Amino acid sequence: MHSKKRRPKNASAMKLVGALVARFREAAGLTQRELAERVRLHVETISSIEVGRRALKPDLARLMDRILDTKGALETAVDNLPEVDLYPTRMEQFIDLEREAIAISWYENQVLPGLLQTENYARAVFRCRVPAYNDEVLSERLAERLARQDILRRKVPPAISFIISETVVRDRIGGDEVYAETLRHLRSCADLPFITLQILPLGLCAHAGLNGPFIILETPDDHHVAYAETQRGIQLVAEPDKVGALTRKYAMLRTQALNLEQTKNLLDQLLGEQ
Repeated sequence: MHSKKRRPKNASAMKLVGALVARFREAAGLTQRELAERVRLHVETISSIEVGRRALKPDLARLMDRILDTKGALETAVDNLPEVDLYPTRMEQFIDLEREAIAISWYENQVLPGLLQTENYARAVFRCRVPAYNDEVLSERLAERLARQDILRRKVPPAISFIISETVVRDRIGGDEVYAETLRHLRSCADLPFITLQILPLGLCAHAGLNGPFIILETPDDHHVAYAETQRGIQLVAEPDKVGALTRKYAMLRTQALNLEQTKNLLDQLLGEQ
């Protein structure tokens, strides 16, 4: 994480830089898998960069320039993209950790977790923001959010547990059509072997999630990091005692939520009401 700023993620800029990566890679006689091995990333990451779903970061651009012998062309392309309203550093760090995580535990009581959002749902969420994003920034945020979902398409995706408040799956963010699409997407995700989806039902007398949403990540080197985003800012926590407290809270929430089959039944019920 050498860069302190994040470049824009508009579709045209990402596609342009991605096309350069593909052209230079092919000129060097490398496959996507061979390049991925040399930069120590998943082949799906290289593919996402080349088609413009994921932005090329400055440190990776420098590494690719050395491997592909492109005389700094990729670093120059990335460094000369215009700057826009930027993500906080902690959010940037979280996205990096999320990208490489081997396990994710995510509790959400306001909106669907970003990894489960459809494009239309995510757009509707961003349009609810106050103060509002302009169209350019909204497009950049949307592209960034969808790019994060590339981890679901990894050859070996992380093990992911989601606990979502029933309120979230009943809110019709974006209107009836978006709501129906979202329910179908959630029902499909519930059948994926690496995802455990549980809904925390309405009407409970007590539950462990009253302090709000949080995420726990397990890194490839077996470290655990917790993340929380509130109205007042972002917290990224690595202290074992603080992460441990959230881990215990998550374990309690799993016992209080509907199990996987009950969650599927509820989603089927909600779909039947459309």
